[in-house]
Amino acid sequence: MSSPPLRLSGVPGSPYTRKMAALLRYRRLAFELYPSSKGVPGLPRAQPHLLPTFYLPDAQGQLQAVTDSTPLIRRFEAEFAGRSVMPSSPALALIDALLEDFADEWLTKAMFHYRWSYAPDIDKAGHILATWLQPLASDEELRQMADWVSTRQIERLRFVGSNPQTMPIIEAGYQRVLQAMEAHLRQHRFMMGARPGSCDFGLYGQLTQLVQFDPTPMAVAVAHAPRVCGWVAVAEDLSGLEVNDGDWLAGDALPATLSALLREVGRLYAPLLLANAHALQAGQAEFTTLVDGEAWSQQVFPYQAKCLLWLRRDYQALAQGERQRVDQWLQGTGCEVLFKD
Repeated sequence: MSSPPLRLSGVPGSPYTRKMAALLRYRRLAFELYPSSKGVPGLPRAQPHLLPTFYLPDAQGQLQAVTDSTPLIRRFEAEFAGRSVMPSSPALALIDALLEDFADEWLTKAMFHYRWSYAPDIDKAGHILATWLQPLASDEELRQMADWVSTRQIERLRFVGSNPQTMPIIEAGYQRVLQAMEAHLRQHRFMMGARPGSCDFGLYGQLTQLVQFDPTPMAVAVAHAPRVCGWVAVAEDLSGLEVNDGDWLAGDALPATLSALLREVGRLYAPLLLANAHALQAGQAEFTTLVDGEAWSQQVFPYQAKCLLWLRRDYQALAQGERQRVDQWLQGTGCEVLFKD
C-alpha cells in the first residue's frame, strides 16, 4: 500500500520551499504543494511560521506543522527507502552536510542581500511577492502590499549581516562561489558526483532566486557561470534521473574543484559560525569578526549555533578512519577550525 502524499505549503520565492520540492521530485515521493505563505486553513500552524511547512504526524499520530529543511531531509531518509541524497561514504556525507549548511546559511545572505539592496531587484520582488501573498487582491492593494513587503524586508537586512560595509564581501563571495561551481560542473553533474546529495538541493534552492529571479545576481551568473544557470534549471525536476551507488564521488579523494568550493566555505562561513557561537555562549546580542580579512558585524543568530553543533555531532560520530579522511580533505580550506575542540 502506497503512502499518502506528503503535504506542504510554500511559495516560489522561498528558496527552502524550492529546495524541498525538488528533493521530493528527485526521490519520487508523492507530495501536494499548497501555494501559500500563510499555511493551510484547518491545518496546524508552525511556530515560528517558516517555509516550507510540512504537515506530518508526531509519535502519537497527531498532525504537526514541521519546518526546517535539514532535519526534514534526514527524517525522510529514515522513513522512505531508495534514491538517497546522503552519500554512502560517511566521510563524503559529512562534506555533503557541510556544503548544505553553507548553502542554507551563507548563500541565503547573498540572496537576501541582492534582493533588497538594488532598486530593480526591490521593485521586482516587492510586486511579485505581493501576488503570492494575495493573488486576488486589486491592483491598488497589490501596490500597497508591495510597499509593505519591501519596507519590511529591507529593514531585516541587518539580520543577515548585509550593510554597506559587508556588501563587497557578500558580492565578491557570491561571484567566487559561482566560479567554483562552474569549474566543478565542467567535470561533474552534481557537487556529489553523478547523483545529487543534500547539498545539491541546498545550493539549488538559493540559486533559484539568485540566478533565475533577482535581476542583479542573475546578470552576474549569466555572464560568468552559464553552466550553473543551466544546472539550476535541470535540478528542478530530477525525477527521471536514474542513479546507482557508484555515482557518488570516489571515497578516497575529493576533486580539486570541490576543494575550491570548500575553501569558500572556510573563507566566508566558518568565521561567522565560530564567532556567532562564541557570542551566544557569552550572552552577547551582536558579534564582530573578520570575514575574508574584513570586519563583519551582525546580530547573534541562535539557529546557526545549532548548525555548528549538528556538524560537530556528525563529525564526532565518524569512525576514526573516516574522521581522518575528513581532516585530510579539509586541511587548508579554513573549514578545519569548525571541528577543533
